[in-house]
Amino acid sequence: MRSANKARNESGHVTFFGVGMVIVLLFVSGFSVDLWRVFSERRALAEMADAAAAAGANGVDVVAYRSSGDVLLDPQLAESLAWDSLGSQPDQRSLAGAPIVTADGETVEVLVTGSVDMTLLSLFMNGEPFEVTVRAEAAPRRGG
Repeated sequence: MRSANKARNESGHVTFFGVGMVIVLLFVSGFSVDLWRVFSERRALAEMADAAAAAGANGVDVVAYRSSGDVLLDPQLAESLAWDSLGSQPDQRSLAGAPIVTADGETVEVLVTGSVDMTLLSLFMNGEPFEVTVRAEAAPRRGG
């Protein structure tokens, strides 16, 4: 008699445990999807910034090179080339504000910021998008 009562008292615990595990699995999956979107957006922004910095590094000051042999950047040309590269990028929908391009005689630097709208993580972020900032720097080098 005692074993029959014990079996009846424990019959709902496995179901309750199973429902709890499904809920936990859904939350972990939601976090994973949001984090994957952030990593994917960061990669896309890094590709954009790297391409613009590399394009800007082609803006060599020809007059300085011909007179002294030094490979230096023409800052205006380098910035113009970087802006042209940024303008030709096909996927600009996630940019949060204008990119920043700065160049001096040695390097060109590109700063790109994007935003990612979260789904599950937005509950913890008050509905605000997650900001991703990427910085790329390039300098011309002498071929050899």
